[in-house]
Amino acid sequence: MNSVADKLVNAKEKTRPLVTSWTRAQMRHDSLMRWVFVGSAALVSAIIFSIIVFVGMQGIKTFADVSPLEFFLSTDWTPSSEKFGALPFLYSTLLLTLLSVVLAVPLALSGALFMAKIAPRWMREILRPATDLFVGIPSVVYGLIGMTFIVPLLGKLTGGIGYGILPAAIILAVMILPTILSISEDALRALPGRLEEASLALGATRWQTMWRVLLPAARPGILTGIILGMGRAIGETMAVFMVIGNSPQMPKSLLDSTTVLTTAIVKDMGNTNYGTTWNNALYLMALVLLVISLALILIIRIVAKRSELK
Repeated sequence: MNSVADKLVNAKEKTRPLVTSWTRAQMRHDSLMRWVFVGSAALVSAIIFSIIVFVGMQGIKTFADVSPLEFFLSTDWTPSSEKFGALPFLYSTLLLTLLSVVLAVPLALSGALFMAKIAPRWMREILRPATDLFVGIPSVVYGLIGMTFIVPLLGKLTGGIGYGILPAAIILAVMILPTILSISEDALRALPGRLEEASLALGATRWQTMWRVLLPAARPGILTGIILGMGRAIGETMAVFMVIGNSPQMPKSLLDSTTVLTTAIVKDMGNTNYGTTWNNALYLMALVLLVISLALILIIRIVAKRSELK
């Protein structure tokens, strides 16, 4: 019996991992890095929360002098007369974002289908980096091109000044195109090959397969790309500032000079004193932009979660 017990003890001792100085150092290193990552995540969360709280507290002070109904529903933005109606800015922001997405999505989806399912590999290796280069171009360059080429062209074609929502939407469509195209292409390439094979085996044409099978299957990824593109379009400032005209009025057409939330903040922030109603109203517009951005992020999370469940 003692020999059997001794054998069991020896077997346990052999299977027990040896704790050496090297393993202790590795464990300390892993523990340190874990706390570094936790601290980094906590710091980023604290910074974001602090920004939201600061902008929110400063923006809400606007309602001490301006009613919420006047701010969100009035079209009269005359700070010299204590009139702070931000409806033209809100309306122009939403209209500009939707129009830029409408212009960008068909081109982006067509490019994604071509690069994922039609283009040969050598062509795809050239086109993908070429589309990614658009992301690295500064927004002021886009604005300069729009101001020197698109605005004069639209003015010559329509007989007006050429500034307005339409040239800004064209510029934004080009700017958000690479984002939607890249994410949509990744979503299409991630689909299992059996979907396309099964569709073709049932007698569907290549176009029917792409339109009725591949695009619906990749819908969660495509929607994520569109929402990210909308987020960039809403937050873009400099390019829009250079081509939209910057008049605080409700636009009656796509070529009327107007202002969006971002350009209104940039244009007026340098003319205000901190703590005044005018300054607080600009902070409130920044808070609206933050809320819209957070809502878009939540939509992305919901879309991704539903795609995982399926």
